[in-house]
Amino acid sequence: MDYEHYFGKRIADLKAEGRYRIFADLERQRGRFPLALNHHRDGTTHEVVVWCSNDYLGMGQHEAVVAAAKEAADRCGAGAGGTRNISGTNHYHVLLEEEVAAWNNKDAALLFTSGYVANQTALSTLGATLPGCVIFSDELNHNSMIEGIRHSRAPKHIFRHNDPESLDEALSAYPRETPKLVAFESVYSMDGDIAPLAELCDVAERHGAMTFLDEVHAAGMYGAEGSGVAERDGVRDRITIIQGTLAKAVGVVGGYIAASAACVDYVRSFGPGFIFSSSPPPMVAAAALASIRYLRRHPELRDRHQERAATCKRRLREHGIPVLPSVSHIVPVMVGNAALCKQASDLLLEKHGIYVQPINYPTVPVGTERLRITPTPLHDDAMMDHLVGAMLSVWEELDLHKERVKAAE
Repeated sequence: MDYEHYFGKRIADLKAEGRYRIFADLERQRGRFPLALNHHRDGTTHEVVVWCSNDYLGMGQHEAVVAAAKEAADRCGAGAGGTRNISGTNHYHVLLEEEVAAWNNKDAALLFTSGYVANQTALSTLGATLPGCVIFSDELNHNSMIEGIRHSRAPKHIFRHNDPESLDEALSAYPRETPKLVAFESVYSMDGDIAPLAELCDVAERHGAMTFLDEVHAAGMYGAEGSGVAERDGVRDRITIIQGTLAKAVGVVGGYIAASAACVDYVRSFGPGFIFSSSPPPMVAAAALASIRYLRRHPELRDRHQERAATCKRRLREHGIPVLPSVSHIVPVMVGNAALCKQASDLLLEKHGIYVQPINYPTVPVGTERLRITPTPLHDDAMMDHLVGAMLSVWEELDLHKERVKAAE
């Protein structure tokens, strides 16, 4: 086989379909977020406004978070020293796990190198080692959850998105005594919808099933102390395992699960993704710890964020930009064509100094390509005016209003 030819052909196919991803070379500037420097391949540099960051609250730039990282680096150095089991457990990891557990009103918590690894490890470990376990997964669950379930090799059933009746029907095929795990998210990041957590818990409890909730796009964002939608909806005590990330609203990197002491200890002791992974650097753990402590005490940051997201959606809709219905902080703008979505993103960056990445297949289904805008509390009214004007200009230049009419027909 001509391997190089095969690799090149597949990449050429991606480019022809308009799905080839080119990374913008951005340099975040502490204290100036959401502004960043875009380093172009021709050697020039221009300032841009970032409108698609998952640093939802700008905590990656917060002075308390940066100071904590610096202090820990000075005290402990750059790395953790290895896996947690051998030489990589630092006191900052212990403190952070205690904070995460308290934040989620659970007995214990366990850190991972990313939210992806947290999902994959926890779900694969539980599915593979609980005798006879059957997993039930929402059809729009994240790839990390899908991969965890797949690697578990446990029998699985996919239920209709956010549909308690569909879940009930799937669970009803098994006796109550069969071990079962129901996996779903709170905020779905591409459409911006939120799961009916209480109703899903009702169904799971009727059938004796555990629940696994991914709060990745909600941790830091919802609830009085910001731990997520489960806190906001008053159902944390009904969720068996809460999973989240430290890389989005917390503003750093890493992931976690929070659950009973026995459950967390079980995953810690049997989960390969935890056992064989080096632990996060102490400075990362210290930064995340400072961020969570700040978020728990400052609900006004979440209030401001919700206002900014609502204002952005309203203003774009007022000008005919097709914002999908969203009850969360996500602002999905439908394009429906991979090539046009990429062109729109390029024009926003090159002509208007606005960075919004195109979201194409396989992240979303073919025909639902979109721009995913994530306003933060730090996007002011002038930036909002600039965004709306730029979007209108791009929509006219690419004749996207006509494209949406054709798609509807």
